Amino acid sequence: MLEQWAKRPFAVGMELDLVSYLKEGPRMALVGATNNSTKFGNIIFRDMVSKGYQVIPVNPRATTVNDVQAYPDLSAATRDHDIGLVVYVVPPKHTLESLKEARQLGLQKVWVQPGAGNQDVRSYLDENGFEYLMDACVMVETR
Repeated sequence: MLEQWAKRPFAVGMELDLVSYLKEGPRMALVGATNNSTKFGNIIFRDMVSKGYQVIPVNPRATTVNDVQAYPDLSAATRDHDIGLVVYVVPPKHTLESLKEARQLGLQKVWVQPGAGNQDVRSYLDENGFEYLMDACVMVETR
């Protein structure tokens, strides 16, 4: 499945080789992680942790997510962790705001979950040289 998405021109910018990269097991920041078990921010968090990924929750309104320390933003998360991939599961407006922070921090690999992006997000990603996958579900693609 990953090979399929990594080659789709509508989903990928800068030819990010997600298959190889995800096999390396990068530490992920999940922007939009939450303790609400019915929201995708929690469902994705639990799914990725169960698959063995190191997931750092980012949410300005949570101190922990499922008993894991959460961070208010990417800047705080990168003080304690080496982040290899940022996964977005927030509305496009918040994705765009966080992408600006990611760019300043040198975080260039991002995964924009369905519903977390729009044309403005895609344009920002392209204009700023991000390596990204957009509109593909990280849970489905890592089965």
